[in-house]
Formats: sequence, C-alpha cells, structure tokens
Amino acid sequence: MSSTTLSSGMQVWRRRARNAPWLGSTLAAAAAFVITIANGQIQGIPGLLAAALSFSALTVLVALGQMLVISTGPGNADLSIPSTIALSSAVSMLVMNGSDAMVLPGLLAAMGVGAAVGLLNFGLIRLLRIPPIIATLANSLIVMSCAISFGRGLKIKPPPIFIELVTMRLGGIPLLAMLALAVSVLVWLVVERTVFGRSLCALGQNARAAEFSGVRTVRTSLLAYVICAALAGLTGALIAGFAGGNSLDQGDEYLLLTIAVVVIGGTSVSGGRPCVPGIWGAALFMFLLVAMLNAAGASAGLRMLLTGAIIITVIALAGSGSERS
Repeated sequence: MSSTTLSSGMQVWRRRARNAPWLGSTLAAAAAFVITIANGQIQGIPGLLAAALSFSALTVLVALGQMLVISTGPGNADLSIPSTIALSSAVSMLVMNGSDAMVLPGLLAAMGVGAAVGLLNFGLIRLLRIPPIIATLANSLIVMSCAISFGRGLKIKPPPIFIELVTMRLGGIPLLAMLALAVSVLVWLVVERTVFGRSLCALGQNARAAEFSGVRTVRTSLLAYVICAALAGLTGALIAGFAGGNSLDQGDEYLLLTIAVVVIGGTSVSGGRPCVPGIWGAALFMFLLVAMLNAAGASAGLRMLLTGAIIITVIALAGSGSERS
C-alpha cells in the first residue's frame, strides 16, 4: 500500500513538473533562502534580499538570451557570452567617458557590440556550417582579443548618474531587479504570444518539420543569437557600472552560470520548450548556493564542481522523466 502511494505521488509530481517546469527552481531557491537565514542573523534578511536580487538580476538578463539560443534545438549554446560581456563593458565605458549625458549612447553601443557578435556567431554557424558550440567558442577568442585591445589599461569610471542608477533601490528593491523583471516579462510575451516565439518552439522541437511547415527557421535562429548577444552586451555595461569600471574578467563566471540557470530553470536542453519564470528561481538559487559555499570557505574550484554536478543531475533527471512519459 505504501509503495503504491509513493508511486502515485511520484507520478503526480512528474505531471506537475512537466506542466510547471519553473516549480523545481522556485522551491530550490526558497529552500536555499531558508537555509541561508537559518545559518545567519535574522537582521540580515533585507541586505541578503537586496544583494540576491541585484546579482541575480544581472544573471537573469544574460540567461534570458542563453535560454533563447538553447531553445533553438539540441547542441545550441552561446559560449561567447563572457567575451561579449568583457568587450561591451569596455566599449560602453569608452563611449560614456564619465559623462552623464552619454549613458544612453553607451548602453546602446554595448548592445550594438553584442548584436554584432551575435551576427558573427550565426554567420559562422550558417555560412561555414560549423557546429554552434565550436563556432561560438572560436568566436569568443576573437571577441576577447578585441576586448583586450579596447579594455587593457582602460581606467574610465562610469558616470555618477549611471552608478547611482545601477545601485539605486526603490522601496528596498534594486532598480536592476526591476529592469530585469521588465525584460523578463517582455521576453515571456515574445515567447508566448508572437510568431517568433511559436517559431522558436517549433524549430527547437523538430527543425525539419518546422521548415516544411513554413517556419522561417533561419531568421528565427538568427534572432535568437542576436538577442542573446545583445542582452550580454547590455549586461556587460551594467556590470561595469555596478563594479565601478570595466574589467576583462567580468564575464568569466557567466558561461557556466547561464547554462546552469537555464537548465535548472526548466528550459529543455533538447530545445523547443523555453521557461522564462524558472530563470528567476534558478538565478536566486545559484546566488544563494554560492553565498552559502563562500560562507563555508569553499574554493572557486569546488563551486564550479558543484555547479557542473547540478547541471548533470538536472539534465539526467529531465532525460529519465521524458523517457518514462
């Protein structure tokens, strides 16, 4: 009787997980928050929430783009994100040059640089028939070389108003989090309510069938890579403002992190099923996990090892679940 009840409960859980893929990351984030509070001081809750929302907002922005690329089908991922962040942060600081009046042009320049990287990524994939992972990894070396040329020795501080904006809190909630939430809602609407969103899902689920059905697969894939890189460019500029200037290593942590957030957030690694809400739960979970590991004195290598193990576990569980269904 007990085994039957357990089996029935597991089946109900799998159905709910398929219908609400964001549920797992949300519960994980809630559990991590409770554990973090239990190990710390209750007075630190407002500060912890503000820090979690600020850093998670940056992760969410760049992970939304990675989600679009991964949703185009198996084997698709943008590995040039760290280099794009490094280059765009340097370009944005050069354009802004410490002037409040140049904040908007600097942000647009960062997104333009990102869009150009996305175009180059897609060109290597489409025209030269290079597998996406290899193409974006090779392009990241080119982009990083440009970032080194632009950013090495660059010591331009962000404009005062830009620093104020990226660190501002309204009602205790970081402005960065509000921006990331607005972009998340926009991406969700695009995915759920537009032709591009339907084309993205069709392409990821079966590229050949989508093409026979009249889906403009080339344009859909192109837009996914360009939007992904443009969001990485915007994130690079915001990180530079938040950190007080650009640095060549500002994007290093976002390669494995974005893939982890997308996978943990419920987006299918086989493509065709993006999950925008899960991005937030996964980003918060990863931040809190790293915070706990830092508090415990864990090394960077251990944090990367644990992140990789989490990704493998989630993918394995997702694969076994799809086989049963």
